Amino acid sequence: MPLAKYKIAPGFDKQSTPADAEGRWVDGDNVRFRYGEPEKIGGWEALVNEKLVGSARGQHVWADTSGKRYAAIGTDKVLIIFFGGRFYDITPLDTDNFSTGANISTTNGSATVTITTSAAHNLEVGDIITFANAGSFTSANTVFTATDFDDKLFEIQSVPTITTFTITMPSSESKSGVTNDGTLDVNPYVAVGPLSQTAGYGWGTFFWGGRSIASTTTTINNGGNMLVGATSVVLTNTSILPASGKLRIGSEDMEYTTNTTGTNTISGITRGINGTTPAEHNDGSTVTDITNFLGWGDASTQSTVTIDPANWSLDNFGNILIATVHNGETFTWDASATNALQTRATIGTGMPTKSVMTIVSDRDRHLFHLGTETTIGTASSQNKMFIRFSDQENKAIYEPTSTNTAGTFQLDDGTEIIGAFKGKDYILVLTDTASYEMQFVGPPFTFSIRKVGSNNGLIGQHAGVFANGAVYWMGKTGGFYVYDGTVKSLPCLVEDFVFTTDGNNPGLNYDSGKIVCGGINELYSEINWFYPTSGSSVINRVVTYNYDENVWTTGTLDRTTWVGSTVFENPYATDFQESDTPTFPVVSGVSNGATIYYAHEVGVNQANGDGTTTAIPSFIKSGEFDLNGRQGVPGDGEFILSLSRFLPDFKRISGNAKVTIFLNAFPQGSTAASSPLGPFTITSSTSKIDTRARARLAAVQIENENVDESWRYGSFRFDIRPDGRR
Repeated sequence: MPLAKYKIAPGFDKQSTPADAEGRWVDGDNVRFRYGEPEKIGGWEALVNEKLVGSARGQHVWADTSGKRYAAIGTDKVLIIFFGGRFYDITPLDTDNFSTGANISTTNGSATVTITTSAAHNLEVGDIITFANAGSFTSANTVFTATDFDDKLFEIQSVPTITTFTITMPSSESKSGVTNDGTLDVNPYVAVGPLSQTAGYGWGTFFWGGRSIASTTTTINNGGNMLVGATSVVLTNTSILPASGKLRIGSEDMEYTTNTTGTNTISGITRGINGTTPAEHNDGSTVTDITNFLGWGDASTQSTVTIDPANWSLDNFGNILIATVHNGETFTWDASATNALQTRATIGTGMPTKSVMTIVSDRDRHLFHLGTETTIGTASSQNKMFIRFSDQENKAIYEPTSTNTAGTFQLDDGTEIIGAFKGKDYILVLTDTASYEMQFVGPPFTFSIRKVGSNNGLIGQHAGVFANGAVYWMGKTGGFYVYDGTVKSLPCLVEDFVFTTDGNNPGLNYDSGKIVCGGINELYSEINWFYPTSGSSVINRVVTYNYDENVWTTGTLDRTTWVGSTVFENPYATDFQESDTPTFPVVSGVSNGATIYYAHEVGVNQANGDGTTTAIPSFIKSGEFDLNGRQGVPGDGEFILSLSRFLPDFKRISGNAKVTIFLNAFPQGSTAASSPLGPFTITSSTSKIDTRARARLAAVQIENENVDESWRYGSFRFDIRPDGRR
């Protein structure tokens, strides 16, 4: 029988069954389509050996007026500049919570150090702080000196009281311990927000750091310390506490069943709830009623309560970086300033103090604050549907007058602005339900704004991309959209796979949708959306749209930020690893994972910062084909096929590729007895593979798994003939 060429259409089809997707690809990972044929994607290499603290939640690249190229990366912990192959820490300090005259307390054999401030510190677990002016407290009682504290970074481990917090030193106290100093300055880093986003009921649904709802405090009055195993305790006043409830003492949470107000005794105590650790508590320690206290990590009983993840909006106003913490302050950093790389970002002069995000209108030089204050400088006036823009060429003036171009807008469709993206001559603003086009028109109105779409809200701040003359985005409730003058729904043959959890497929985790990240790869006309699946609070999948080929692919590439190759020669992206230890900046006690900074489309492997190389596995699998229309055989799957050989055809192959033939007796039945065939190892010199198989349906899979392996597919030829009906 003659050989038959098996031509497969480009793109993935995950809307159909494998049997219904004959002539199409149905699955794969780390592959793309170019000129209609699949190939393994390019590799990536670490740009820096160091790993950043936290998960990146914003990235921006730009060139200053002298041609120097910069990248700014904001994580849930720090703000970093990448320049000349190095990282620089420019994280702004929280000047509102700066404190002086703190004391240091150490204990023999422990790396835990307690810091006591002279007033309420307003700090929370997970905040990063640095110290100055440690003074002279070296004595025979402590191994630590001022240099162990000054200009060092620490993550706060616990907050026992409003005037105390603990840190972890790199080493333990080896002497008897001290409680002295009284000159220590505490300089907190600006708090960005939590690593994870959740919504509705359950874990982590209240405010970052927790908020008290009518909580009260008292103290331990036990006549002695409360020991680790104690299930009762005497307090100074229990009449202010409910009959049963929850308490927080130090960093431990506990639940109790009985409040005997006559003796001020709390009994029936369950120790170490909410994931905390039972500990000994000193007589006189502060006791907080947390019966109606919800913290980050606590379970909410309010279905409307949500917590947004840490996020940054990053842009440049000429040489000046504009960096805004999501629902927070806006900071600036001047790349052209003297010793700029040794200088921290500072609060923007004259700017609103609380905004969802900022964006620069480049062509007319206005700075927009979106979801911002109706009264500048009053954080409580934040309206998440309100927009302010600055005077032209003056990012410090926002109050409209007859002599400037500053102004405001109030949007009405939606509950909050989610994100905004620059188009050709407009800015597209996306709320949780609608889309608006803002366009510069000049005086006296400066900007026009019109609603261009409804029921097409944005899922996350970074989930949109300008590419190919249009803005593309992932919808809040599913689906993809494009705006090129009109809003259109983007047809997608992997839509159910991405957005629907069904059987073994975990679709998008909508409760963590605000961390979805979009990014353009101009080198291959691709738009990537990186997203978390159901059950995951971190990004672990990607869906890719090729706008030139109009095809979709999916994969497991996990990137938290991505920028295209407009400033640097390659796309730059960040990868968050929960189990990695961060190394930049050096923060004692930090424990929430690390970010690796990669340049993409470099080679075919993963080049790690430590000099090692890791393989990038890839595969692609076709739909099932049968004998219908071949050799004049009637019926669609009626006849069994016999496969005796196939001829591989690769446009390019480096190293080895493996080919597997999967055989099926029925579309939803058991696999054929001989399935699978292979895998067969294919090299550039392989001319044919002999097989011996019978099945009603067959599918082909191509894969690689080793270092330096890469491939580009052509079209296979199969020797297939009818072989009866059974």
